[in-house]
Amino acid sequence: MTKTNHSRVTEFVFLGLSNSQELQPFLFIIFSLLYLAILLGNFLIILTVTSDSRLHTPMYFLLANLSFIDICVASFATPKMISDFLVERKTISFEACLAQIFFVHLFAGGEMVVLVSMAYDRYVAICKPLHYMTIMNWRVCITLVLVPWCVGFIHTTSQLAFTVNLPFCGPNQVDSFFCDLPLVTKLACTDTYVVSLLIVADSGFLSMSSFLLLVVSYTVIFITVRNRSSASMATARSTLTAHITVVILFFGPCIFIYVWPFSGYSVDKVLAVFYIIFTPILNPVIYTLRNKEVKAC
Repeated sequence: MTKTNHSRVTEFVFLGLSNSQELQPFLFIIFSLLYLAILLGNFLIILTVTSDSRLHTPMYFLLANLSFIDICVASFATPKMISDFLVERKTISFEACLAQIFFVHLFAGGEMVVLVSMAYDRYVAICKPLHYMTIMNWRVCITLVLVPWCVGFIHTTSQLAFTVNLPFCGPNQVDSFFCDLPLVTKLACTDTYVVSLLIVADSGFLSMSSFLLLVVSYTVIFITVRNRSSASMATARSTLTAHITVVILFFGPCIFIYVWPFSGYSVDKVLAVFYIIFTPILNPVIYTLRNKEVKAC
C-alpha cells in the first residue's frame, strides 16, 4: 500500500470483478461493447427528442434528461473499470476515489428525483388531462429538471461529509471495481459504526422516500386508468408499463446495496454492475419498444 510520511493512504486498490487473469480480456471486450451501447442508445434518444418537433413535450423533455443522467451514471466508473481489465494492479488515488463517491451519489440521487418528476408528469397527463399544458408549462418542466440536480448535490455533499475527514492509514483494498462508499468507510482506521449508520440512513431516506412517492403516484394513476376505458387510456397503460419497469430496475439494486443489511460483497458487485451498466442500457430499449411515437421517428 502507498502511504505518506504521516501514514495516510494516498491510493486504494480495487479487487475488481474477478481475480482470474484469463477472464480480463474477455471482460474488457464485453464491458467495452456494453458501454458503447449505453452511449449510443441514450445519445440517440437525446438526439431524437431534440431534433423532432413532435417530441417537444414535457414527457420527452424529462425522458431526454433521464437519458443524460444515465450516461453520467455509466460514465463515472465504467471507463476506469474497462481500463483496469488491462492492468494487473488496479489502483485509484485518494482524491479520485472521493470524486467517484461524489459523482455516484450526485447522479444516483438526481436520477431518483427525475423518476419522481416523470411520475408527476404522467399523473397530470392522465388524471388532469384538460389542464396538462397549463400545469406542465416550460417553467415547471425546467424546475422538475433542476430540482433533481439540487437534491443530488445536497445528498452527495452530506455523504461525502461523513467520509472526507476519516483517517485512512491501514488497509487500502476495496472489494469492488469502484469506490463504493460503504466499502471505503470500512477501511478507515477508526470505529465507523455510527458513520456507516448515518450513510445508510441518508441513502435509505432518499431511496425509500422517492420510492414511496412513486408507488403512491402510480397507484393513483392506475386507479384512474382502470376506471376509464378508451384508446388514450390504452396508450397510457403502455407508457406506464415502461415507466414502472424502469423504476423497478433502478430502485431494486439501490435498495439492496444501501438499505438491505444482509447482502454480501459478491452480491453487491453483481447489483452494482446491474445498476451502473444494465439499467442505463435497458432504459432506452424499454422506452423505445413501449413508445410508438419514439419508434416512428
